[in-house]
Amino acid sequence: MSDFDYDLFVIGGGSGGVRAARQAAATGARVALAEEYRLGGTCVIRGCVPKKLMVFASEFRETLTEARAYGWDIGEGRFDWPAFRGKLHGELDRLEKVYRKLLDTSGVEIFDARASFEDAHTLKVGDRTVTAKTILVATGGHPVVPDMPNAGMGLVSNDLFLLEDLPESLLIIGGGYIACEFAGIMNGLGVEVTQYYRGAQVLRGFDEEARGLIADAMCERGIDLHVGTNVVSMGPVDEEEEERLGGDIHMEEDLLPRARAEEKGPVRVKASNGTEKVFDRVLFATGRDPNTSGLGLEEVGVKLGRRGEIVVDDYSRSSVDHIYAIGDVTRRLELTPVAIREAMAFVQTVFHDNPTPVDHDLVPSAVFTQPEFGTIGLSEEEARDREPIEVYCSSFKAMRSAFAGAPDRAMMKLIVSRESRKILGCHIVAPHAGELIQLAGIAVKMGATKEDFDRVTAVHPTMAEELVTMREPVRTA
Repeated sequence: MSDFDYDLFVIGGGSGGVRAARQAAATGARVALAEEYRLGGTCVIRGCVPKKLMVFASEFRETLTEARAYGWDIGEGRFDWPAFRGKLHGELDRLEKVYRKLLDTSGVEIFDARASFEDAHTLKVGDRTVTAKTILVATGGHPVVPDMPNAGMGLVSNDLFLLEDLPESLLIIGGGYIACEFAGIMNGLGVEVTQYYRGAQVLRGFDEEARGLIADAMCERGIDLHVGTNVVSMGPVDEEEEERLGGDIHMEEDLLPRARAEEKGPVRVKASNGTEKVFDRVLFATGRDPNTSGLGLEEVGVKLGRRGEIVVDDYSRSSVDHIYAIGDVTRRLELTPVAIREAMAFVQTVFHDNPTPVDHDLVPSAVFTQPEFGTIGLSEEEARDREPIEVYCSSFKAMRSAFAGAPDRAMMKLIVSRESRKILGCHIVAPHAGELIQLAGIAVKMGATKEDFDRVTAVHPTMAEELVTMREPVRTA
């Protein structure tokens, strides 16, 4: 019998932590898990799931427009945020219960409390002290707010799911995938959206051609996008002006304690492009940092990186042999499926005596902008810096959009190694691009060549047939 209370203690009840706890418990290990907020973590409670449901809701406005173009007699309609919001939170409650049941049936002891280190094997969990042979940190990350006067007046992505009412106007600060996704969502729900980004183009780090196409589509949909633009200052408006603008935008106090009463009114923002404007709300989508503050990690010898991330090796082991970390808290690839795979590799390594490194190569992903963006592998810019390449690209109006008179363009793009002929990158901008890249990703991960793609007969008429019918490169590098 071990001298420790548990063989494994997991700190964090998100997708990665829950998967690791359940898989370890299946080996007969004594496992406990602590979560101080809600089981499900960022993805289920305040990220992927509620965001995707909001994407679905926001897309119906455009669907109604298309339906009329196809002969349907449909009125404008009206979006009911309170009705949707109630159903949304009902679904999140259901999913949280599912996570709890999965842990219970797996024999994992759940602590609804914060855990922190007292020494390398000892944790303070709520009002209890426990010991564990192995400790896994899976605490995820949190949105960051810039250090500037009155920044507390702004929201972060977590807060949008808790709004009691939608604002009439919203300024989004940032140009990453979270900023661009919420710009599309809120615009689709009828909010007047302005977006400021300090860089030259949104979605930095992704394929440049895809970025440009998405930015154009955002503007076509009515998003007032300003690149190369920073916020110079932000602050409250005076009472007389606030009354003229229609009063407060309300939020639930119990769900959002950080929004103080005096911060609920409209926000006056002065930008580096010379504009000064009042917005009902401001959303900061300016990055995320790991949740490591106050855990006592450095005190027990765990090395942290510049942004507070836990530094780990290929097996998710920290600088302390029996302390591991997975998911966003490591700032490797901040994707839920990656955290789950890291969890499974961790269990293989520690509980099956089968050292298993985590595979972070050729991971497909999707950005739920409107239109969607699916991607795997190298961008054109990354690939041409590494080796000679051929670029195959088709940009076109899909049949559905063209018939409806919509301005949207789709894009299918393959980056091909001139030497090996392997597909180094695949990038899709189109409706349902996330679904398409999942399937294309299988071929790319298997090492498919351009000629392998060419041998596949096209499915006609589809958008995806372009992936197997592009015969000549549009350029080489």
